[in-house]
Amino acid sequence: MFSVEVRDRIMIAHSLPDAFFGPAQNMHGATFVVDVAFYRAQLTRHNVVVDIGAALDVLAKTLKPLNYQNLDALPQFQSVLTTTEFLCKYIFDQMAAASRLGALGDDGAGLDKIRVTLSETDLARASYEGSARG
Repeated sequence: MFSVEVRDRIMIAHSLPDAFFGPAQNMHGATFVVDVAFYRAQLTRHNVVVDIGAALDVLAKTLKPLNYQNLDALPQFQSVLTTTEFLCKYIFDQMAAASRLGALGDDGAGLDKIRVTLSETDLARASYEGSARG
C-alpha cells in the first residue's frame, strides 16, 4: 500500500468536564500537530497517491475553523467531550468528505483509506483510520 502524509498544526482551548479527566476537566490549551496520511494500493497514472498541494490545502481549510478557538464554544461541539481521539475522527470525516467531493482532485476519488493522527506532545498521540470511500 502506498501512502502520502501531510502535516499542519492547530492551537485550541477546551475542557473535558468529567471526573475521568482529572485536571483536564478545567479549561486548558493544546497545540496539536495534525498528520493526515492518504493510502492507495496502486499509484495513479501520474505515479502519485494524491496531489500533495491539494492535500495540504484541504487540510488547512479543514483546520482553520478550529485554530485558536475554544472548542467548548463552537456549536458543533456543544455537550461533546472533545478528546484527542474524538478530534481525530472529526478531522477524518472532513477530509474523507472533501476527498469524495473532489477537493483532492480526480485522484482523491481513488483513495483506499485515510488516517488522521493528532500529536499532543512527543509522548502522546491518537489516530483514526478508515475507508476514504465512505
